[in-house]
Amino acid sequence: MTRELTGRHVLAVTVGAFALIIGVNLVMAVNAVRSFPGLETRSAYISSQQFEAERVAQMALGWTAALSIDDGRSLLTLQDAEGQGVRPKALGLVLRRPTHQQADQHPRLQAEAAGRWHGQARLAPGNWNADLTAEA
Repeated sequence: MTRELTGRHVLAVTVGAFALIIGVNLVMAVNAVRSFPGLETRSAYISSQQFEAERVAQMALGWTAALSIDDGRSLLTLQDAEGQGVRPKALGLVLRRPTHQQADQHPRLQAEAAGRWHGQARLAPGNWNADLTAEA
């Protein structure tokens, strides 16, 4: 036995579909706003100009960096163009998730030898970025 499709049924299906779509959009928008860490830069143009100057200076140094993390221990190596260990004036490392700042880690690096540092870093599975700052 089939029931007749009435205008009320069509209206109910249409309203229900739009309510579902709007509800999902609201949930996604709220989660996007909650997870956004904030303003990254005031002027993208000025930042891009500084980025290019810093990139050129960095490339002129010829330094290479390598970071490995195994069983909660991080090992950072910095070498110059000749393969010698580098001793920068200042050194900083931030391990962060690309999507939020809640899990950011700032491992304290301890010098092992010229151009080698170790520290502690317990990372949950998933994608992580390493931001290294070294001052010549």
